[in-house]
Amino acid sequence: MNVSLLANSLVGSEIIKIGNEVNEMKRKGAQISNLTIGDFDPSIYPIPDELKEAIVTAYNEHQTNYPPADGVLALRETVSGVLKSRYALEYNANEILVSGGSRPLIYATYLALIDPGDKVVYPAPSWNNNHYCVLSSANGVAVETSVENNFMPTGDQLKPHLKGATLLALCSPLNPTGTMFSAEQLLEICDLVLAENKSRSADEKPLYIMYDQIYSLLTFGKEHVNPISLRPELRDYVIYIDGISKALAATGVRVGWAFGPEVIISKMKSLLGHIGAWAPKAEQVAVAKYFRDEAQVDTFLKEFKGAVQKSLDTLYNGFQEMKKEGFNVDAVVPMGAIYLTLKIDYIGKTTPAGDLLKNSADLNFYLIHEAQTALVPFSAFGNDESVAWFRASVGGCSLEDVYAMLPKIKTALSKLK
Repeated sequence: MNVSLLANSLVGSEIIKIGNEVNEMKRKGAQISNLTIGDFDPSIYPIPDELKEAIVTAYNEHQTNYPPADGVLALRETVSGVLKSRYALEYNANEILVSGGSRPLIYATYLALIDPGDKVVYPAPSWNNNHYCVLSSANGVAVETSVENNFMPTGDQLKPHLKGATLLALCSPLNPTGTMFSAEQLLEICDLVLAENKSRSADEKPLYIMYDQIYSLLTFGKEHVNPISLRPELRDYVIYIDGISKALAATGVRVGWAFGPEVIISKMKSLLGHIGAWAPKAEQVAVAKYFRDEAQVDTFLKEFKGAVQKSLDTLYNGFQEMKKEGFNVDAVVPMGAIYLTLKIDYIGKTTPAGDLLKNSADLNFYLIHEAQTALVPFSAFGNDESVAWFRASVGGCSLEDVYAMLPKIKTALSKLK
């Protein structure tokens, strides 16, 4: 049966492929440390009790009909207040759009700005921009980054690709690396975008920035920075993506928001209205109540962030010890989010069974079977399969799991020749 060109061109998620392998092994009784998905095990990282109670109360109060297309007003007003107090950003309720998590908002940003063939520039690695380019028929340009800059794109790397581009997709803290922009790094990029837009004629589309800051409240001793705070002149050209999914361990609650120029937000609202990608009304009502109490949120974040950072630091220190012992591994200091960037440079080695590990996927599946540890190679985030860097997500593992997996990884790598 024939399907559309778009459907035929889609590439399946490598993360889902890895997850299916892990789930099948678990079904057969294997104990796998699953560091693949950017999610939280609720038995380890539950959502705040007060938020849970507020959701239940909202359902008991029959908040079960359609929400407004742009989101419950009380939630948009809460977000407006939080943006002002936490980020010194001034956005009113009409410049804020609520959705069922951040994914529909990212897709709506692409659809609102991109015509077929328009250029979209994004760093590699980064989460899902390659797939959103396919979905929007964009000309995606992946700019490969390096460990020297913590895999964050620099102005020098981006500059050759911005001429004629419609969208620059950025994220900090970055999924998959858990690293962040410094003010100096982001300021350099902002100035390039301003210069590019000044060079364009009135009938040309400007260059926009999509700034995904969904992990902005999950940082470890680093200051989160954003484009408008650094360069207020960019206000007409930046669409932010944010929400509660990561900061409150609430991935399944599905409440995200975008904010930016009202003319673009209104078009995104129309797009999502046709798609019906609203956050459930009860959850919106609950988040409006819970999230406006910043002291309450900060109390939750202190304990939550401490536990996440402990797991990240333990995994980081374990890999640094392995490096000292002569293993060809490395790790980047965790700065934010729930991810650790790991180098496991054993591509080209041979397994005890005589199989050649030809690429990062082969190495990853070897570790799944031999070390009962599942990671995600950077090839799932726009890099080539020859790149020996991996994402480790600690949201689904306990600290005890992290301690237990390190000797298994060492044993598995020791077997390779």
